[in-house]
This record gives sequence, structure tokens and C-alpha cells, in this order.
Amino acid sequence: MKSYKNLYPQICAFDRLYFAWRKARRNKRYTPAAARFERTLDSQLLALHQELTQETYQPSGYVHFIVHEPKRRKISAAPFRDRVVHHALVGVLEPIYERKFIVDSYANRHGKGTHKALDRCTHYMRRFKYVLQCDVRQFFPSIDHEILKTTLARTIVCRPTLHLCEQIIDSGVGVLADEYKVHYFPGDDLFAAGRPRGLPIGNQTSQFWANVYLNELDQFVKHALRCAGYVRYVDDFLLFADDKVILHRWRDAIIVFLQTLRLTLHEQRAQVSPVEQGIPFLGFTVYPEYRYLKRTKGVAYRRHLQTMWRHYQAGRITREQGRASVMAWLGHVRHGDTFALRQRIFREATA
Repeated sequence: MKSYKNLYPQICAFDRLYFAWRKARRNKRYTPAAARFERTLDSQLLALHQELTQETYQPSGYVHFIVHEPKRRKISAAPFRDRVVHHALVGVLEPIYERKFIVDSYANRHGKGTHKALDRCTHYMRRFKYVLQCDVRQFFPSIDHEILKTTLARTIVCRPTLHLCEQIIDSGVGVLADEYKVHYFPGDDLFAAGRPRGLPIGNQTSQFWANVYLNELDQFVKHALRCAGYVRYVDDFLLFADDKVILHRWRDAIIVFLQTLRLTLHEQRAQVSPVEQGIPFLGFTVYPEYRYLKRTKGVAYRRHLQTMWRHYQAGRITREQGRASVMAWLGHVRHGDTFALRQRIFREATA
């Protein structure tokens, strides 16, 4: 396994921090934190450069809030200056790990994404008869810090870079403690409940490290199980085959393998079914020849659109703001057979 040294000077470089700032402010330029940082940009970036170079940088605390769409999640937002560091770090590490990742991992990667994952799902549904659908229980709250650090250390042998990774990982200790239900694995003692775990949902580093963590599963599925049809998006993944017995065998093997990562499946949901029955995946119900938007997604957007229409009529949002939101949603749902649904939603929302 190839390892990498001398990465830290690339992370600390002023140019790297400048481009990291540009990424961090994307879609957030006019938020108070981003605006304050930009007002004294040169001094802010110079301070970060010096702290990183002298290895005196310390991550700050998080701001937490709850979102309920599509399901309840606790989001932890890092201060803006820390987000700049996260982008600088990921910008250096990402190309290294891209060489390690499999083709059919689609979350938070350049040139991938939801729609390509859906297209790949359709491709495999036309090729195979059966599917095993799996998702990891409490994924982000369950990510074990010791395992993640060990995984990173197998590739990163640059001491200050690894130390920076560990600082950011450690800053998330306890952030999702109230979201985690303790699970004991074979060989655990009572102290296992206190193992540091959890990555803050919302960090650029968390999204990247989630792929690093589950790359172990990807490699197991592709090389140990030799599964030809496999798609993963974050902690949701599909295995395809023409033999139900093989898929049941793979399910058992995955449950055992995930114990090495201190993860568990939603076993009740992990069932084998014919592809013709359709697969609920990434907000759509996917069939071999077509796909529909899930009903809950359509209902939620209809409510959102009605609220936005009232705000527009009251002058709280501009026509351009409303149009941008609508076009973004249309760009997403056009990847399904949704023409009649779109017409009905807009007719009802503006009635």
C-alpha cells in the first residue's frame, strides 16, 4: 500500500488557503461569518498560515441545530475559519484517496453525485434479477475515531498532516453522543461505551472521511465477495445478483465484516427482492425502465412551494430567488418520470 509524506507544506501554503477560502464561501458569501472573514481576508489567511505552519492551530467549537428534512438530523457547523482549514486539508488528501476509491461510490466526489448513482442503479437493475438493499444504522454517530485514525495512518505518514487530521477528528468527540445508541461488539468490555466516536454532520472533512471509512467496506464487497453489481451513496448501498442465495450469503458476510468497523446494518431493512418490485433509493422509487419521485418528496416540496409563493406575494423574497429555488428542484426531479407530477404541484401551489 502506497503511503504519502511531505503533505503538510501543501496544506499550509498561502495559495492553498486562498483557494480553500473561495470554496468555503461558496453559497455562503453573504452570511455574517463569511462577510466578517472577507473584510480582513489577508490578515485572516495570514493568521491561519502562521498557526498551521507553527503547528499552533486549534479547532474551535461547533454551533448545533436540528433539521427535519428528509429526517431528523443534528447538524454541527464549524466556525468559518475552521471550514477554510477543512477545505485546505481535503484539497490535498482527496486526490490521494480518489485513486483508492472504487468507481461505484457516488457521494461527495467530483463527477459523481445522486443522479449518476441513480443511473448506475438503473444499469444494474437491467442486468441482474435481484437486489439486496442495505443501510448502516446511525452511521455518522457510530464512526469510531481510533479506527478512522488507524485507517488514515496507513496512507498518510506525514506527521503534522496526521496530527491535523486527529485534531479535527477529536474536535467532534461527543458532538453526536445523544444521537448514538450504544452497541456492544464481540470482545467489548464495559469501557467500550466510552470509545470516542462520531463525526459532525456538516463538516467538509466528515463527508470526505465517511468515504475513507466505508472504502474498507467497498473493497471487501468488490474483492472479497466479488460482487459485480454494487452501488454506494454515503451509508446506503445496493448489491445486485441473479441468485437470491448468494445475496443472502453476502448479507451475512457484510454484517460480520461491519463489526470490524464497529458498524451495524438496519438488518430488518436489509432484504433481498426482485428488481421488478422497484427500489426506494435517493428520493426516488427506481424500476428497470423508469423511476418515480417518492410521494413524501413530492408532498414536502408542494408545501415548500406554497410557502415560497406566499413569501413572494408578500414581498419577502424576490422573483429571482424564487426562480432559482424552483429551477434547482426541477433540475433534480427531471431525472425521474415526473412530468405530470410537476404540472400538478405547480398548479396546486399557485391556485
